[in-house]
Amino acid sequence: MSNLLLAWRKAKKHKTMKPYVIEFEKNTIENLLRLQEELINETYYPKPLVTFILRDPKTRKISKSAFRDRIIHHALVRIIEPIFDKSFIYDSCANRKGKGNLFAIKRFDLFKRKVTNNLKSEAFCLKADIKHYFEEVNHEILLNVIKRKISDKNVIGLIERILNNLPERGGAN
Repeated sequence: MSNLLLAWRKAKKHKTMKPYVIEFEKNTIENLLRLQEELINETYYPKPLVTFILRDPKTRKISKSAFRDRIIHHALVRIIEPIFDKSFIYDSCANRKGKGNLFAIKRFDLFKRKVTNNLKSEAFCLKADIKHYFEEVNHEILLNVIKRKISDKNVIGLIERILNNLPERGGAN
């Protein structure tokens, strides 16, 4: 239960006034115990993702999980993050502890100065993005990579259920 409690605290961070958090917190302990029971009994299935369009600054299609599912995501990350984090390259910054925007900017500045001989030479930088990456990533290949590091069948089953979750059209939750 302690993992779910910590995950709930992380999931609600900066969202305490959101209606879905307020609703969940009307029966926090009961809701967390229900999630724990569903995980133990392997009856947990995520609610369909809610998909909406966000225009800030570019138009993007966002698929959002229900709050209860985000708690599960945070609990899962708390288990698998230490396993995978040590295999990431040092300069990988996205969603990593101690490696946010400031770290990325400092590393970019270091490499910029190195390549340009301390800004004395011209250099070029390529900014790239993989279009619709999360929609297009091959789940079978991803699962095979995960299975090389994680052998627990319950964890793998949970990851598969999350990956197989499909969006529905509608408003944000």
